[in-house]
Amino acid sequence: MMIDLRSDTVTKPTAKMIKAMAEARVGDDVFGEDPTVNNLEEKVADLFGFDAGLFVPSGTMSNQLSINVLTAPGDEVLIEKTGHIFNYESAGAAHLSSVQLHPVRGHQGKLLPHLLEDKVRGTNDWDPNTTVIALENSTNKGGGCCYSEDELKAIKSFATEHQLKVHLDGARIWNAMTATDTEAAFFGSIADTMSVCFSKGLGAPVGSMMLSSEANIKQARRMRKMWGGGMRQVGLLAAAADYAIEEHWPLMKEDHRRARELATLIRQCHGLEIDLESVETNILIFDVLNESADSAIKRLHQEGVQLVPFGPNTLRATFHFQVTDEDLERVVEAFKKCFG
Repeated sequence: MMIDLRSDTVTKPTAKMIKAMAEARVGDDVFGEDPTVNNLEEKVADLFGFDAGLFVPSGTMSNQLSINVLTAPGDEVLIEKTGHIFNYESAGAAHLSSVQLHPVRGHQGKLLPHLLEDKVRGTNDWDPNTTVIALENSTNKGGGCCYSEDELKAIKSFATEHQLKVHLDGARIWNAMTATDTEAAFFGSIADTMSVCFSKGLGAPVGSMMLSSEANIKQARRMRKMWGGGMRQVGLLAAAADYAIEEHWPLMKEDHRRARELATLIRQCHGLEIDLESVETNILIFDVLNESADSAIKRLHQEGVQLVPFGPNTLRATFHFQVTDEDLERVVEAFKKCFG
């Protein structure tokens, strides 16, 4: 059987999750009448310290709704150059909200105030108006690295000083909280809008949530409908997300442990290179020195392990709760065979 480390989005609903979905009380969410999704929106908003939440089909929609409510056409959003919104959302900010993204080189996918000092614009007629800083926690292309509370406080202070809003892409915020022991409510003091995902490490089949003020969520709800994201008996999916929070979030420590064990082996393999200091959560990004990423992936595939290319000579491995210790042993043997 193939061991799939391509992403933490490849998990399948468990029998208990399917049971929770089948037993969910549902209604028409466009009318605001689905009790399960209403309860989940309230629960997650309270957890993270926000006024309100909006369940949406994807993290991309949640991010784009957040940008839309925080900006006006012609504005500019500062983002780390490897950020998901810049790299993987099909130029959505330009198409949907008529704003431009200004990519800034950070460190391990993270932005810090000193990197933004000369990036805020709007003084001159020919400038775009910089209005938002977009952060990602944990960072995907940054190798799963996390912001510390002090780093986020510094970003928030910088944003306040320059009259900017903060959006936090928390696609893997559950992993970040697990790795840093940060309380969820802390993020409500940092961000004006936030996206949290249920279909990555948590293992729900579908769904993310936008968190913000009541006014912003009301505006976003209308935009969600305009963009085709209005759903009906969505409590079936909300029940899966709620189950995942309660049952799968505690498992992330084991995902991180297994990722660290593989990273330690990779460090010892000939022809592979990894920065062990960057391994904080469930994502490993490492380089192949003597062949292409595609060639290395094909060889691992023959040994029953699936990874994804993250550059010409770069690979990504991502752990999730359906990768067991027995699977990890097979992965270790595959790496030893392929890379010695």
